[in-house]
Amino acid sequence: MNPLISIIIPYYKKKKFFKSTIKSVLKQTHKNFEIILIYDDIDKAELPFIKLTLKKIKNVKIIINKKNFGAGYSRNIGIKKSKGRLISFLDSDDTWHKDKLKKQIKFMKVNKVDFSYTDYSIIDKNEKKIKIIRAPKIMTYRNLLFSCDIGLSTVMINSRLLKKEKFPNLKTKEDYLLWIKLSKKKIKMWGINETLASWRQTNNSLSSSIIQKLKDAFLVYSHHLKFSFLKSLILVFLLSVNSLTKKYL
Repeated sequence: MNPLISIIIPYYKKKKFFKSTIKSVLKQTHKNFEIILIYDDIDKAELPFIKLTLKKIKNVKIIINKKNFGAGYSRNIGIKKSKGRLISFLDSDDTWHKDKLKKQIKFMKVNKVDFSYTDYSIIDKNEKKIKIIRAPKIMTYRNLLFSCDIGLSTVMINSRLLKKEKFPNLKTKEDYLLWIKLSKKKIKMWGINETLASWRQTNNSLSSSIIQKLKDAFLVYSHHLKFSFLKSLILVFLLSVNSLTKKYL
């Protein structure tokens, strides 16, 4: 089995780490992939660097946004341009284990699932490993309401699932809401208990903005899922506690 994998990478001011990200893609033992990079920055100062880094790589598309749309919207653009039967998401400062694609393809074929994710390590700006986050064997709608245990850069998904459901327009939690929407459709979402990706924790990343994450979490529950104000507040609290426990305990 040698399916084409579409690797979708939004890019916004990650020059320091981008080469490591791309190297981890090029080292993949599964070689049948396309890279779709969405340059999501009004400032074009880093664009020549991006083009030079990707210049000698086959099957690459660089899409330049006219303005800063955000990671979720940019991924939607990448999905629309993709040709692969399977799609993998990778943030531009994260990295993969060399067998990441190969092992996920095999896992999904053997278990007949259309959505998979893996364990991942949290690393700092100097590549130091902080912690390993274990992937639950199975994720359901109920599980996801209380805790987001799916690392975006670990996900591989059948492209047909993304024909109707897209990433919402949120600054953070956009992936979390998409996973919730997919889980409501009873899609099999299974995890691989092997560390096949690394998520980089940086001080200035949106993912590290506590206030923004709290605001967006509330929007997920109150606006998108139509829960009551009180229920939304309770779920935001539980989600936050579970997130802190996962990362620091």
